[in-house]
Amino acid sequence: MDMKKSFLTLLLICTSILGLLAQGLNDNADNILGNWRATRSGEVSKVKVSRSADGTYTAQVYWVEVDKDKDGNKKLDRKNPDKSLRNTPCDQIVLIKGLRYNADKKQWDGTEVYDPTKGIRAKCVVRFENDGKLRIKGSILGISQSVYWEKLSE
Repeated sequence: MDMKKSFLTLLLICTSILGLLAQGLNDNADNILGNWRATRSGEVSKVKVSRSADGTYTAQVYWVEVDKDKDGNKKLDRKNPDKSLRNTPCDQIVLIKGLRYNADKKQWDGTEVYDPTKGIRAKCVVRFENDGKLRIKGSILGISQSVYWEKLSE
């Protein structure tokens, strides 16, 4: 009986430790969640990063500093290569969908980022910089460009 109790106790301890470790990994992955200030080609916007039901992350614009064109109409995503999305208001554009946390590299990757200022999609790698900013690096054919998002307190 003592051997059985010892084994069960050890099993419970190991299960608890593994649970805490998994929670820690999820906490690191979820550090990306929240509202961010993004500036791209002189345009300032706010982006919300959320977790989808499948465990991936999505980044969607929810506010744009200049959201009207010169005629006073809401700006639309006219440069989108997907014609069905060209009537999306500028403050509803999905920039990243399907982003996955790579714990080994301490970064998010596995998808593309959409740049609505140019109408292009690029391979995406997201990671935190030492100053707490989020670096979004887009790459096409070996050419890369990065933008930096700042965390908002809202």
